[in-house]
Amino acid sequence: MRKTYPSDLSGKQFEQIQPLLERVRKRTSPRKVELYEIFCAVLYVLKSGCQWRMLPEGFPKWQLVYYYWRIWSKTNDEGKPSLLEQLLKKTSWRGPKEPWTQCHSKYVDSYSQSVKNVDCAEKKGDDAGKKVSGIKRHIAVDTQGFPHAIEVTTANVTDRKGALKAFERCKLSGVEKVLVDGGYTRAPFAKEVKHKLQATVEVVKRSELHTFKVLPKRWIVERSFAWLDKCRRLWKNCERNLNSSLQFVMLAFLAIILKKL
Repeated sequence: MRKTYPSDLSGKQFEQIQPLLERVRKRTSPRKVELYEIFCAVLYVLKSGCQWRMLPEGFPKWQLVYYYWRIWSKTNDEGKPSLLEQLLKKTSWRGPKEPWTQCHSKYVDSYSQSVKNVDCAEKKGDDAGKKVSGIKRHIAVDTQGFPHAIEVTTANVTDRKGALKAFERCKLSGVEKVLVDGGYTRAPFAKEVKHKLQATVEVVKRSELHTFKVLPKRWIVERSFAWLDKCRRLWKNCERNLNSSLQFVMLAFLAIILKKL
């Protein structure tokens, strides 16, 4: 029996996603390694930031763990979401009363985070405003801070274009208002949001420059990024391609939601 780690899920939490994980690969013989152990190993990599080859003893072999990670994070050219994205949509947490309903929030808070690349990344861009060369994570969260739309682009993509990509890729519906900061203040952006989501845009601006102040409603999306920053794998972009970066963000949110159930 291996040592337990803070990144592990409980057996009850894992049961919520186990059926979908088991259907992704047909079994022709009895399974020799439990999927629970493999999933906990992937969470260890996410939380600790270690390399695949540095998984501690007690976990399955790193080659097997990485093999399953490739299956769970794979997307196809037809736009079918990865298994991790399907699990994240299934676990759309909306509070303790109805944790598994597929209702949509009427309000979403959109923002972006620029992250530096390491040398192995294939694509990168320069965010002139934040002086960061790497990638940019775009998320739209509900009033509790849980994601409705996620996209990862190079850092040179503007916040407005990245947000529209996230809305289009995740097919948001039922949204009435999108809350943003001053960086999204452009008439074309509001027009596109109205066209794609039938929603209005509310810009929350700072009252004083160079003065820290918690802005109404905007602290929610900042807290969501703070949750992601607790995963050391996400401190920098350590992935070779953008899809891997996107899937690790989805895995982080999935683990957060499962641990709150």
